[in-house]
Amino acid sequence: MAFTLAAARHSELIVKKSRFIGCVQPVADRAAAQAVVQALRLAHPGAAHVCWALMAGGQSAANDDGEPGGTAGRPMLEVLRHHDLDGVLATVVRYFGGIKLGAGGLVRAYTDAVAQALLGAPLIPLVPHVSLRCAVPYALEGMVRREVAAMEGTLVEVRHAEFVHFDIELAQPFATAFINRVDDVAQGRARWGTG
Repeated sequence: MAFTLAAARHSELIVKKSRFIGCVQPVADRAAAQAVVQALRLAHPGAAHVCWALMAGGQSAANDDGEPGGTAGRPMLEVLRHHDLDGVLATVVRYFGGIKLGAGGLVRAYTDAVAQALLGAPLIPLVPHVSLRCAVPYALEGMVRREVAAMEGTLVEVRHAEFVHFDIELAQPFATAFINRVDDVAQGRARWGTG
């Protein structure tokens, strides 16, 4: 099961006089992630590097921002994958302290900065949702509304015409039970997938 974060979490560590400021935070997509990275560059003009890794809806990306290839972004991305995170951006701002860390030292520092930011972070399970369309006679409108509420679904739109038309969002695990319940009560009068 995939998870996301409730809010941004930060860490800071010093490795051989270099300062690593880590952050993990929820983001919607790559465009939002790039806006965050750009804001960090503006907020930390003296930083040597602003490295990042993104897992968001199948969009994964990693950027070493001038560090030797594969020593920053990719290890950060692996931390996100290891924690089954999605919709999450990891960033690490590095202020160079004058001592080179070598490839292994860089991998450890960037990995540790992200891992420490994730320590104790409250994770939110990502439950896939489905969209359903349903039309029922007016007499069954209240029942459909109650069933949607009972399954913690969302009424996206309700239209009144010859029938009451519902556009509904439900957590995928509840969809079959919802359809079965409406069909049972409606006794064949519910129409699925109608516009």
